[in-house]
Amino acid sequence: MAVGGANTHDKHLVKETLESIPVERPEPKPGEEQHLRADKGYDYPDIRQLLEEWGYTTHIPVRGEDPSKRKEIPGYRARRWVVERTHSWLNRFRRLLIH
Repeated sequence: MAVGGANTHDKHLVKETLESIPVERPEPKPGEEQHLRADKGYDYPDIRQLLEEWGYTTHIPVRGEDPSKRKEIPGYRARRWVVERTHSWLNRFRRLLIH
């Protein structure tokens, strides 16, 4: 976990976040790639290079790219808003936190 101010861009915390991962990352095996997905906010050459140095295969959408031009994978359904959904569930149980 890396902590920064609310007005700090996420790209400035990538290195600190990677260094602070508490679970030991397995070594990449030959022929097996380790993937990392990020949003458009991480589409910068220095971030892509940093992630490549860490041995990740990145999946970052290009800023300004038309979403309809992306290739679609048959049978794949995107899982969006996972974190926001979880926060919503926790907020619904607010009474448990107050008492």
